[in-house]
Amino acid sequence: MRYLTFALGKGRLAKQTLELFEKIGITCEEMKDKDSRKLIFTNEELKLKFFLAKGPDVPTYVEYGAADIGVAGKDTILEERRKVHEVLDLGYGRCSMCVCGYKEAVPLLQHHELIRVATKYPNIAKDYFYNTKHQTVEIIKLNGSIELAPIVGLSEVIVDIVETGSTLKENGLEVLEEVCPLSARMIVNPVSMRMESTRIKTLLTKLRAQL
Repeated sequence: MRYLTFALGKGRLAKQTLELFEKIGITCEEMKDKDSRKLIFTNEELKLKFFLAKGPDVPTYVEYGAADIGVAGKDTILEERRKVHEVLDLGYGRCSMCVCGYKEAVPLLQHHELIRVATKYPNIAKDYFYNTKHQTVEIIKLNGSIELAPIVGLSEVIVDIVETGSTLKENGLEVLEEVCPLSARMIVNPVSMRMESTRIKTLLTKLRAQL
């Protein structure tokens, strides 16, 4: 039996995924060792391998078959646009992708004005404005604090993840439109889905029962 390999987004996502896996009897003791320098963790008994990756890299590992299964945020899956099967909404890490800005920007969105949009997620922003709203915009890709853009006049609005909205409020910004709801999702490599269909379907059935 070959190993089934999982790529997990580092941090809170990985922690919550491993907690969920433990409930259905999948454990990986090696991963609990905080001092471990290992990159790949193995459960010999169940023939499973796990590795941690930066969130945006997870769909890449899965598309190319370096991992059979991945767990990543819906935002990452939408932004990276990799050829993977999204098979399960795991329900944690819930938040929303939103258009945010000062209240004064509302008419610009309603009247489809040409505006500048700052975001870490240019593909999601482009898809929303061009295909959903049919509004022509200039998209500015940023990597740091997106909230800064409207404050310093770089853009009229931003497209960003909103969890509690407290950072927005503190800076006088608000949610103007919701783009889509987000949460952790399980993705599978299309070839693995065919070759390992029985094992993967069994895993999905157990997870669904648990959720």
